[in-house]
Amino acid sequence: MHTTPERFYIEACDDGANDVLAIDRVSTEMTLTVRKDIPPSAVTRPICGIMGTIRLVAGMYLIVITKKRKVGDLLGHLVWKAVEFDVISYKKTVLHLTDTQMQDNKTFLSMINSVLNTDGLYFATDYDLTHSLQRLANTSPEFQEMTLLERADQRFVWNGHLLRDFMAQPELHKFAYPVVHGYITMHSCCINGKIFGWNIISRRSCFRAGVRYYVRGIDSEGHAANFVETEQIIQYSGSKASFVQTRGSIPFYWSQRPNLKYKPKPQISKNTNHLDGFQRHCDSQVITYGKQVLLNLINQKGSEKPLELAFAKMVTSLGNGMVKYIAFDFHKECSRMRWHRLQILVDMVAEIQEEFGYFLVDADGSVLVQQDGTFRSNCMDCLDRTNVVQSLLARRSLQSQLQRMGVLHVGQRIEEQADFEKIYKNAWADNANACAKQYAGTGALKTDFTRTGRRTHVGLLMDGWNSMIRYYKNNFSDGFRQDSIDLFLGNYSVDEVDMSTPLHEPKDWKFLTLPIIMVVAFSMCIICLLMAGDTWTETLAYVLFWGTASVVTAGVILFNGRDFVDAPKLVQKEKLD
Repeated sequence: MHTTPERFYIEACDDGANDVLAIDRVSTEMTLTVRKDIPPSAVTRPICGIMGTIRLVAGMYLIVITKKRKVGDLLGHLVWKAVEFDVISYKKTVLHLTDTQMQDNKTFLSMINSVLNTDGLYFATDYDLTHSLQRLANTSPEFQEMTLLERADQRFVWNGHLLRDFMAQPELHKFAYPVVHGYITMHSCCINGKIFGWNIISRRSCFRAGVRYYVRGIDSEGHAANFVETEQIIQYSGSKASFVQTRGSIPFYWSQRPNLKYKPKPQISKNTNHLDGFQRHCDSQVITYGKQVLLNLINQKGSEKPLELAFAKMVTSLGNGMVKYIAFDFHKECSRMRWHRLQILVDMVAEIQEEFGYFLVDADGSVLVQQDGTFRSNCMDCLDRTNVVQSLLARRSLQSQLQRMGVLHVGQRIEEQADFEKIYKNAWADNANACAKQYAGTGALKTDFTRTGRRTHVGLLMDGWNSMIRYYKNNFSDGFRQDSIDLFLGNYSVDEVDMSTPLHEPKDWKFLTLPIIMVVAFSMCIICLLMAGDTWTETLAYVLFWGTASVVTAGVILFNGRDFVDAPKLVQKEKLD
């Protein structure tokens, strides 16, 4: 990248490439030029790729990848993880902004950096990471000739909004790549002296993207919150196989807004046509993946029960023979550390999994088997319980694939291959952690079972710690995270002309007053205990007064919990209800 006061010049480093992308820092126009047009005075630095451009209060910004790390080799193509970025202003100064505008621009920049610094952004320069192997195998020659930007599955292009100017000019497509968000791991494994590649690719959808409590259910287009497509890929001796699963929020209109309570009560919307949105979601799933088995892992009692009943009723009302519903009360079945009972669910769907099959291509490129359907799993967050079940279904598919490819001998089990078993369990646990951090802000729960095959007391303690961190983040920092995602994905656009932004909404008086009263009352209660009065009755009276004041104030704060959480500012209110 070459920078002058007037332009940015992006030079391709490919052998024989002569084209240079020139970006005018005043007009923002993008054109192609050649190397000899780069001024000698330009400041030069290496970059690894372009994420795109975005408009903030101070004007346009160019986002570039400054550091990448190799993940592995997928079918002869290098896959990279983007690990460091730079957000560069077109303007040479921000002196044209007022103090308020400067502060707003600084806040928006921190939001962009918040998303960029969330672990899990991947790209490839010559391979389409947004599509599964089966989708790529079923494409036309015309599709294969398209650029990566043109043919990418827009559900999984996290820099799609940033690349809108590049998309408008086909000649610029070669200067930017689709970036996926999620988790990718690649391992070279050995069983019976046979070396094969084993990979997991989790693609997080950018439609209805967000954080745990602020984005639940579906939108009017049928896009589900926290929707992730996870593909397990095997490469051996020229042949390749894959098995695809999906996860996503319960696909109708419901919410679970944070309110300072440890577990806010889920609310099913009463004023919307649930079946219409549910049908859109299911139709999209069937078109993309074939037959569907909806695995619902939530509790069938307590606050989660109404969601289970509504989900089952929705499937019945839909009456689609391509969609089957299976409810499995994960916590009830596996209570008191009885995690072996998960085998009940695996056995329950074994016949369906055989019917769905998997994708398999031989060394000659001939498609031997297609995957005819997918399991769509969900719990409340589609993180912890969901990942455990997905890892078990993926293991069963892998067992069949490795036997058919000749890696496993007849009668051999994956569980008996100690070295590979360790790789497999840790990779699926890491997948759980990645998806959980992106949605809930902490690592996943129950990963001790995924890593070791059994539930441990240490794992329970770690789950408790992660749950506390989730509670804090979900109540006191997720509003900012939600705003960051909405800004990055283009759900909110900054208008340079509009002097005001939603960042300065005044806080309700309760937000400022009640916490101060509670802290003062609690402090006075402690002081009265430490500095006893002349008589014990006097001390008791003071302690009771200030103790009652602090408890009553805390009760009022909890009653008005929504006024005290960190709520998003950039999205429309109706999106959150």
